[in-house]
Amino acid sequence: ETAEKRTAMGDKTGAISTLELRETIESEIDKIHDTKINLEIQLINLESAVQNAETFKVLKKISTTMKQTRTEIGIEKIDDIMDDIKEELVNAQEINTAMAQPVDTLMIDDEDLLAELDGLEGEDFEATMLKPPASAVAPLDLPSAPNASLPPLEQKEEDDLKKLEAELAGM
Repeated sequence: ETAEKRTAMGDKTGAISTLELRETIESEIDKIHDTKINLEIQLINLESAVQNAETFKVLKKISTTMKQTRTEIGIEKIDDIMDDIKEELVNAQEINTAMAQPVDTLMIDDEDLLAELDGLEGEDFEATMLKPPASAVAPLDLPSAPNASLPPLEQKEEDDLKKLEAELAGM
């Protein structure tokens, strides 16, 4: 029953008891509400602390991994690898230069040419130069060149070649 009904019936004590009970219930509801808010705030703080702890673990792992990688690689090892690459490039250039040298076995030494020129000074130079050579050189018997294309590179070789080209382009 409500306090108004008890008052209307003339029961003041019952009305006061009803009002006291209502205030006690409202007070308890407020306490429960405040406790619930406090728990929610604590839950948010706890979730934040857990997230901070996880973030710290990840950052520590990143730091450790970076230190380990730097230690394993080291600037000296990188310098050594770069020196090896430069040395191999020099070797490759030397090989290319050697392979580009003429292989003409019929090349005449400059001294022989100068001696022949000295001998021709007294003769009619143009007439001598226009004469066909005294002995014809026999044609060389050379093997035929292959018609097939080179076999394709293996995937690893191709990847290594691309990686090397990228490194050289970055130099």
